[in-house]
Amino acid sequence: MALRPPSSDSDNAKPDAAQDILLREVDDAVRQDQMLHVARNYGKPIAAAVVAGLLGLAGFLYWQHYQREQSAALAERYTIAIDKLEAGQAEDARKDLATLAADSSGAAKGAAALTQAGILLGQGKQADAIKAYAVAAADTSLPQPFRDLAVIRQMAAAFETTPAAEVLAKLKPLAVPGNPWFGSAGELVGYAYLKQNKPELAGPLFAAIAKDEKVPRTIRLRSRQLAAQLGVDAVDEVIKSASKDAEAEASAPVSAAPVAPPAPAAAPAQQ
Repeated sequence: MALRPPSSDSDNAKPDAAQDILLREVDDAVRQDQMLHVARNYGKPIAAAVVAGLLGLAGFLYWQHYQREQSAALAERYTIAIDKLEAGQAEDARKDLATLAADSSGAAKGAAALTQAGILLGQGKQADAIKAYAVAAADTSLPQPFRDLAVIRQMAAAFETTPAAEVLAKLKPLAVPGNPWFGSAGELVGYAYLKQNKPELAGPLFAAIAKDEKVPRTIRLRSRQLAAQLGVDAVDEVIKSASKDAEAEASAPVSAAPVAPPAPAAAPAQQ
Protein backbone atom coordinates (compact mmCIF):
# COMPACT_ATOMS: atom_id res chain seq x y z
CA MET A 1 0.00 0.00 0.00
CA ALA A 2 1.48 3.30 -1.10
CA LEU A 3 1.93 5.95 1.54
CA ARG A 4 0.70 9.53 0.95
CA PRO A 5 3.67 11.91 0.84
CA PRO A 6 3.85 14.39 3.70
CA SER A 7 2.56 17.91 2.92
CA SER A 8 5.26 20.51 2.32
CA ASP A 9 5.40 24.12 3.68
CA SER A 10 4.64 25.46 0.22
CA ASP A 11 1.42 23.51 0.13
CA ASN A 12 0.41 25.00 3.49
CA ALA A 13 1.29 28.54 2.32
CA LYS A 14 -1.06 28.44 -0.66
CA PRO A 15 -4.28 28.82 1.34
CA ASP A 16 -2.67 31.67 3.39
CA ALA A 17 -1.60 33.55 0.24
CA ALA A 18 -5.04 33.14 -1.28
CA GLN A 19 -6.57 34.45 1.92
CA ASP A 20 -4.29 37.54 1.90
CA ILE A 21 -5.22 38.29 -1.70
CA LEU A 22 -8.88 37.98 -0.85
CA LEU A 23 -8.52 40.32 2.14
CA ARG A 24 -6.72 42.92 0.04
CA GLU A 25 -9.42 42.79 -2.59
CA VAL A 26 -12.05 43.24 0.10
CA ASP A 27 -10.13 46.22 1.57
CA ASP A 28 -9.82 47.79 -1.87
CA ALA A 29 -13.52 47.34 -2.47
CA VAL A 30 -14.35 48.89 0.91
CA ARG A 31 -12.06 51.88 0.25
CA GLN A 32 -13.55 52.36 -3.19
CA ASP A 33 -17.02 52.29 -1.72
CA GLN A 34 -16.01 54.85 0.94
CA MET A 35 -14.49 57.14 -1.68
CA LEU A 36 -17.60 56.91 -3.81
CA HIS A 37 -19.67 57.72 -0.76
CA VAL A 38 -17.51 60.78 0.06
CA ALA A 39 -17.55 61.90 -3.58
CA ARG A 40 -21.34 61.63 -3.80
CA ASN A 41 -21.93 63.46 -0.51
CA TYR A 42 -19.02 65.90 -0.23
CA GLY A 43 -17.57 66.09 -3.72
CA LYS A 44 -18.97 69.50 -4.60
CA PRO A 45 -17.96 71.24 -1.35
CA ILE A 46 -14.46 69.75 -1.56
CA ALA A 47 -14.10 70.77 -5.19
CA ALA A 48 -15.32 74.27 -4.36
CA ALA A 49 -12.80 74.54 -1.51
CA VAL A 50 -9.95 73.41 -3.78
CA VAL A 51 -10.96 75.86 -6.50
CA ALA A 52 -11.27 78.67 -3.94
CA GLY A 53 -7.82 77.85 -2.59
CA LEU A 54 -6.29 77.88 -6.07
CA LEU A 55 -8.01 81.15 -6.91
CA GLY A 56 -6.80 82.67 -3.64
CA LEU A 57 -3.24 81.58 -4.34
CA ALA A 58 -3.42 82.94 -7.88
CA GLY A 59 -4.81 86.23 -6.56
CA PHE A 60 -2.04 86.50 -3.95
CA LEU A 61 0.67 85.84 -6.53
CA TYR A 62 -0.85 88.42 -8.88
CA TRP A 63 -1.07 90.95 -6.05
CA GLN A 64 2.61 90.42 -5.23
CA HIS A 65 3.51 90.88 -8.88
CA TYR A 66 1.34 94.01 -9.11
CA GLN A 67 2.92 95.46 -5.97
CA ARG A 68 6.41 94.91 -7.35
CA GLU A 69 5.45 96.52 -10.64
CA GLN A 70 3.87 99.48 -8.86
CA SER A 71 6.87 99.95 -6.57
CA ALA A 72 9.24 99.89 -9.53
CA ALA A 73 7.12 102.43 -11.40
CA LEU A 74 6.93 104.77 -8.39
CA ALA A 75 10.67 104.49 -7.79
CA GLU A 76 11.32 105.35 -11.43
CA ARG A 77 9.07 108.43 -11.23
CA TYR A 78 10.82 109.58 -8.06
CA THR A 79 14.23 109.11 -9.68
CA ILE A 80 13.17 111.15 -12.72
CA ALA A 81 12.00 113.97 -10.43
CA ILE A 82 15.32 113.95 -8.55
CA ASP A 83 17.21 114.00 -11.85
CA LYS A 84 15.25 117.10 -12.86
CA LEU A 85 16.03 118.71 -9.52
CA GLU A 86 19.75 118.04 -9.93
CA ALA A 87 19.56 119.45 -13.46
CA GLY A 88 18.25 122.73 -12.08
CA GLN A 89 14.61 122.13 -13.07
CA ALA A 90 13.32 122.59 -9.53
CA GLU A 91 9.81 123.66 -10.45
CA ASP A 92 9.29 120.75 -12.84
CA ALA A 93 10.64 118.38 -10.19
CA ARG A 94 8.31 119.80 -7.56
CA LYS A 95 5.28 119.36 -9.83
CA ASP A 96 6.28 115.76 -10.59
CA LEU A 97 6.68 115.05 -6.88
CA ALA A 98 3.30 116.61 -6.10
CA THR A 99 1.67 114.30 -8.65
CA LEU A 100 3.61 111.32 -7.30
CA ALA A 101 2.50 112.10 -3.75
CA ALA A 102 -1.12 112.23 -4.92
CA ASP A 103 -0.85 108.93 -6.80
CA SER A 104 1.01 106.90 -4.19
CA SER A 105 0.84 105.89 -0.56
CA GLY A 106 3.10 104.84 2.28
CA ALA A 107 6.84 105.44 2.00
CA ALA A 108 6.66 106.60 -1.63
CA LYS A 109 4.11 109.25 -0.73
CA GLY A 110 6.12 110.33 2.30
CA ALA A 111 9.36 110.69 0.37
CA ALA A 112 7.65 112.65 -2.40
CA ALA A 113 5.85 114.98 0.03
CA LEU A 114 8.95 115.79 2.10
CA THR A 115 11.14 116.29 -0.96
CA GLN A 116 8.53 118.60 -2.47
CA ALA A 117 8.46 120.66 0.74
CA GLY A 118 12.25 120.79 0.72
CA ILE A 119 12.23 122.19 -2.81
CA LEU A 120 9.81 124.92 -1.72
CA LEU A 121 12.13 125.79 1.14
CA GLY A 122 15.10 125.90 -1.24
CA GLN A 123 13.17 128.25 -3.51
CA GLY A 124 12.71 130.68 -0.64
CA LYS A 125 9.00 129.91 -0.30
CA GLN A 126 9.25 129.41 3.43
CA ALA A 127 5.56 129.81 4.24
CA ASP A 128 4.57 127.28 1.57
CA ALA A 129 7.26 124.87 2.76
CA ILE A 130 6.13 125.12 6.39
CA LYS A 131 2.56 124.47 5.31
CA ALA A 132 3.64 121.45 3.24
CA TYR A 133 5.57 120.01 6.19
CA ALA A 134 2.57 120.56 8.46
CA VAL A 135 0.30 118.72 6.01
CA ALA A 136 2.71 115.78 5.88
CA ALA A 137 3.03 115.70 9.68
CA ALA A 138 -0.76 115.48 10.03
CA ASP A 139 -1.21 112.83 7.30
CA THR A 140 -2.05 109.62 9.15
CA SER A 141 -1.62 107.59 5.95
CA LEU A 142 2.14 108.19 6.05
CA PRO A 143 4.49 105.91 8.02
CA GLN A 144 5.31 107.41 11.42
CA PRO A 145 9.01 108.07 10.69
CA PHE A 146 8.03 110.35 7.80
CA ARG A 147 5.51 112.19 9.96
CA ASP A 148 8.10 112.66 12.71
CA LEU A 149 10.64 113.99 10.21
CA ALA A 150 8.01 116.35 8.80
CA VAL A 151 7.44 117.79 12.29
CA ILE A 152 11.18 118.31 12.75
CA ARG A 153 11.50 120.03 9.37
CA GLN A 154 8.45 122.16 10.07
CA MET A 155 9.81 123.34 13.43
CA ALA A 156 13.25 124.00 11.95
CA ALA A 157 11.84 126.09 9.12
CA ALA A 158 9.52 128.03 11.45
CA PHE A 159 11.83 128.17 14.49
CA GLU A 160 12.34 131.94 14.54
CA THR A 161 8.61 132.69 14.47
CA THR A 162 7.40 129.77 16.60
CA PRO A 163 7.11 130.10 20.39
CA ALA A 164 9.66 127.97 22.22
CA ALA A 165 6.86 126.29 24.15
CA GLU A 166 5.31 125.03 20.91
CA VAL A 167 8.66 123.70 19.70
CA LEU A 168 9.11 121.85 22.97
CA ALA A 169 5.58 120.46 22.92
CA LYS A 170 6.04 118.99 19.44
CA LEU A 171 9.64 117.82 19.63
CA LYS A 172 10.32 116.73 23.22
CA PRO A 173 8.68 113.31 22.60
CA LEU A 174 11.26 112.75 19.83
CA ALA A 175 14.22 114.23 21.70
CA VAL A 176 14.91 111.17 23.85
CA PRO A 177 17.82 108.68 23.63
CA GLY A 178 16.90 105.68 21.53
CA ASN A 179 14.56 107.60 19.25
CA PRO A 180 15.79 107.64 15.62
CA TRP A 181 15.38 111.43 15.56
CA PHE A 182 17.05 112.09 18.91
CA GLY A 183 19.87 114.12 17.36
CA SER A 184 17.83 116.32 15.01
CA ALA A 185 14.92 116.85 17.40
CA GLY A 186 17.24 117.23 20.38
CA GLU A 187 19.16 120.07 18.73
CA LEU A 188 15.99 122.06 18.21
CA VAL A 189 14.79 121.33 21.72
CA GLY A 190 18.15 122.58 23.02
CA TYR A 191 17.80 125.79 21.01
CA ALA A 192 14.26 126.19 22.35
CA TYR A 193 15.59 125.92 25.92
CA LEU A 194 18.13 128.64 25.10
CA LYS A 195 15.32 130.73 23.63
CA GLN A 196 13.61 130.40 27.03
CA ASN A 197 16.90 131.37 28.73
CA LYS A 198 17.29 127.91 30.28
CA PRO A 199 20.94 126.94 29.59
CA GLU A 200 20.85 124.55 32.56
CA LEU A 201 18.48 122.39 30.51
CA ALA A 202 20.10 122.93 27.12
CA GLY A 203 23.66 122.08 28.19
CA PRO A 204 23.02 118.54 29.47
CA LEU A 205 20.83 117.79 26.46
CA PHE A 206 23.57 118.83 24.02
CA ALA A 207 26.05 116.74 26.02
CA ALA A 208 23.76 113.69 25.84
CA ILE A 209 23.45 114.11 22.07
CA ALA A 210 27.23 114.44 21.73
CA LYS A 211 27.80 111.18 23.62
CA ASP A 212 25.16 109.12 21.78
CA GLU A 213 26.97 106.98 19.20
CA LYS A 214 23.73 106.38 17.29
CA VAL A 215 23.44 110.08 16.46
CA PRO A 216 25.09 111.18 13.17
CA ARG A 217 28.64 112.39 13.74
CA THR A 218 28.07 115.92 12.43
CA ILE A 219 25.24 116.48 14.91
CA ARG A 220 27.32 115.03 17.75
CA LEU A 221 30.23 117.36 17.01
CA ARG A 222 28.01 120.44 16.86
CA SER A 223 26.33 119.41 20.11
CA ARG A 224 29.70 118.88 21.75
CA GLN A 225 30.71 122.41 20.79
CA LEU A 226 27.48 123.88 22.15
CA ALA A 227 27.69 121.86 25.36
CA ALA A 228 31.24 123.12 25.92
CA GLN A 229 30.09 126.72 25.40
CA LEU A 230 27.43 126.12 28.04
CA GLY A 231 29.99 124.72 30.49
CA VAL A 232 29.02 121.03 30.19
CA ASP A 233 31.73 118.42 29.51
CA ALA A 234 30.65 116.29 26.55
CA VAL A 235 34.01 114.62 25.81
CA ASP A 236 33.95 110.83 25.60
CA GLU A 237 36.18 108.17 24.12
CA VAL A 238 34.47 108.29 20.74
CA ILE A 239 34.97 112.03 20.39
CA LYS A 240 38.59 111.74 21.62
CA SER A 241 39.31 109.28 18.81
CA ALA A 242 37.70 111.44 16.11
CA SER A 243 39.86 112.15 13.07
CA LYS A 244 41.38 115.52 12.24
CA ASP A 245 38.72 115.99 9.60
CA ALA A 246 36.02 115.48 12.19
CA GLU A 247 37.67 117.99 14.51
CA ALA A 248 37.84 120.51 11.66
CA GLU A 249 34.14 119.89 11.01
CA ALA A 250 33.44 120.55 14.69
CA SER A 251 34.93 124.04 14.36
CA ALA A 252 32.54 124.92 11.52
CA PRO A 253 29.70 127.36 12.31
CA VAL A 254 26.83 125.69 14.11
CA SER A 255 24.45 127.26 11.60
CA ALA A 256 25.54 124.59 9.13
CA ALA A 257 23.06 122.21 10.75
CA PRO A 258 20.49 121.11 8.16
CA VAL A 259 17.62 121.32 10.61
CA ALA A 260 18.94 123.97 13.01
CA PRO A 261 17.70 127.58 13.21
CA PRO A 262 19.47 130.14 11.02
CA ALA A 263 21.83 131.51 13.66
CA PRO A 264 22.29 128.93 16.40
CA ALA A 265 25.79 130.13 17.30
CA ALA A 266 24.29 133.22 18.89
CA ALA A 267 22.02 131.18 21.15
CA PRO A 268 24.47 130.73 24.07
CA ALA A 269 24.75 134.51 24.40
CA GLN A 270 21.23 134.47 25.83
CA GLN A 271 22.47 133.04 29.12
